[in-house]
Amino acid sequence: MSASAGLDLTWIPERIQSEVQRAIQRSIKGVEYIASSGPVLGSTPKDTIHVRGTMNLYHYRPMADEIYRVPILIVMATTNRGYILDMVPGQSFIEYLLRCGYDVYMLDWTPPKPEEKHLRMEDYVLGFIPDCIRHVQRDSGETDVSVIGYCFGGVLSLLYGSIFNDGPMKNLICFTTPIDFRGMQLFSNFADRRYFDVDRLVDSVGNLPPEMILSSFDMLRPASHVTSKVQLWENIWNDEYVKSYRMFDRWATEILPLAGEYFRTITKDLMWDNKLYNDTMTVGGRAADISKIKVPILHAVAEHDHIVPYDAAKHLIAKVGSSDKEEVMMKGGHVSLVAGPNAIKRLWPKLDNWLGKRST
Repeated sequence: MSASAGLDLTWIPERIQSEVQRAIQRSIKGVEYIASSGPVLGSTPKDTIHVRGTMNLYHYRPMADEIYRVPILIVMATTNRGYILDMVPGQSFIEYLLRCGYDVYMLDWTPPKPEEKHLRMEDYVLGFIPDCIRHVQRDSGETDVSVIGYCFGGVLSLLYGSIFNDGPMKNLICFTTPIDFRGMQLFSNFADRRYFDVDRLVDSVGNLPPEMILSSFDMLRPASHVTSKVQLWENIWNDEYVKSYRMFDRWATEILPLAGEYFRTITKDLMWDNKLYNDTMTVGGRAADISKIKVPILHAVAEHDHIVPYDAAKHLIAKVGSSDKEEVMMKGGHVSLVAGPNAIKRLWPKLDNWLGKRST
């Protein structure tokens, strides 16, 4: 008796035909992928109301009839483009806020020029952010401003809020913001003072090249780039998958360089001496103790964040001096926390519920 006796093999031709059709679709879609430019990102209507060096301040046009009194200033991480929060319509955090009735501004960054290598931490915390706050106040006609900081934009917002603790910041929201840099284990190893000569690097090359930053991200998950390409090929027949892949892949690879002096301070004061966690941080000679922050604060962290692990972020809420403070742990990773289907269902409604009560 043959091994196949008693087995139903009628499904085999159908399965083969299905696989052949899918292979054809992959080939066709693969050609389309190479020939097309991908979806347009960051297209929510906005006006550039202030430009200063490497900084751009945008004001997004309202989408609701009734607007909350307190405007929002979003402070982006200095390594990343702001369009991660303004993907395509229907998947844009900015669009969501506008439809909920918020008045939204964004502090976005452009690559620092070689002659801007001397930009320091104080230029960002004591210069760029306060300058934007003043323009938001002038443009909106309101004194109070809520601040949202994403990743290292959250660090800059904390430093600003600790120094200007009697200033106009009414609410503070941080997304995946590190505070204890011992928890950034791979970055700590990468920048180990025994082997990493940050002074020689900055003095010789000026601004930190984006390729170096991207390589450090790749080291966090060495196989992820290859794996993502394999998954793309397996799903290239799926238009929605390809659209999502192209959006996030572009953002993840479009890394901005860091101004040299600014990077020197990040390495020495934050990575090496952990001054933000140890309450010894100063910016331009001014103490930046985050226990001085008293405004309502929400910190959203991701359960599977490989860039800012929970060990690096978990002490933020305990260390600020606010009485109205909350940490919320969400499913997902560093990017999916704030953008994509996971964020749309979880973080965005949570933030609207929290901030709406505090924006009147």
